[in-house]
Order: sequence, then structure tokens, then C-alpha cells
Amino acid sequence: MILIRNVFKLKFGKTKEALPLVKEAVAIQKRALAGVDFSTRILTDVTGPFYTLVLELTIPNLSSWETNAPKIFADKDFQANYAKMSPLVETGYREILNIVE
Repeated sequence: MILIRNVFKLKFGKTKEALPLVKEAVAIQKRALAGVDFSTRILTDVTGPFYTLVLELTIPNLSSWETNAPKIFADKDFQANYAKMSPLVETGYREILNIVE
């Protein structure tokens, strides 16, 4: 299994605005990837850097991500959602990790 962590450092005080947009993005991903085995999780900071929001996706393998990511990014609803989310984000990064059980 592969874990993809999209870590967003939000602008000061923007978590309340960003959360509904991330939840909407998850719904769009589920629609765009209907039939694909994956799960998501949204996390926010309790300690550490303030205004951190993490979107995690768990998928069977990296090939599944490489095949399906273009479907998400090409989706018009996702692009509109991304345009609303971008102004709330200061910076971010992606981690792709193997889940070892």
C-alpha cells in the first residue's frame, strides 16, 4: 500500500475556509475515481506549525496513483475547487510513502 500525504501550510487563520474546500475536493476525487480502491483522511494541526492541513490518500500501489491522478487533475470541478483553495495556501509539499505492515 502507498500513502500520499499532501501537506498544506495555510495562510494565517484560513483553516475554517480551507476545510470545506478540502472536503469538496475529496468528494470530487471519489466521483472521478469511482471503482478505484483508495481511501482518504483529512488532518489538521494540534501542535507544531500552525494552520497545517493534511490530505492523505491511501492507494494499493504507485502505479494506481500514476494512472488515476491525471483523471483528478483534468476534472473541471476539481480545477474550480483548486482555484478557490490556492489563495488560502502559503506553501505545501507531497510525501509518497510505502506502508509497511
